[in-house]
Amino acid sequence: MDMGQLGSILPLILLVVVFYFLLIRPQRKRQQEAVRMQNSLAPGARVMTTTGLFATVVAVDNDDVVLEVAPGIETRWVKAAIGRVVTPGDASATDEAGEDDKESETTVDQNGDQDSNTKQS
Repeated sequence: MDMGQLGSILPLILLVVVFYFLLIRPQRKRQQEAVRMQNSLAPGARVMTTTGLFATVVAVDNDDVVLEVAPGIETRWVKAAIGRVVTPGDASATDEAGEDDKESETTVDQNGDQDSNTKQS
């Protein structure tokens, strides 16, 4: 190989290396962490599914998890559908953020109504 060929292949090799370290490796690490979390589920844990449903783990089978959504209401889910384990601090932070969003929406709606009333007058 002469220097011209090496010079044209080097950017391609660098691109592959950067692609691996920025995309493939972190994604693989996240998948391993998710599998570890799903395999460590135990009855009594509070979880959030990937669809946003909050529930409590009642039983764990091989690949299934039985979740209690409300008192007396149990559903069966695949372990892969569990997005994260929720700690008590996470739940209150999520609730507070939701309330803040509702308040800002109410303010926008009220301001929007006032503007429309002003325009009509």
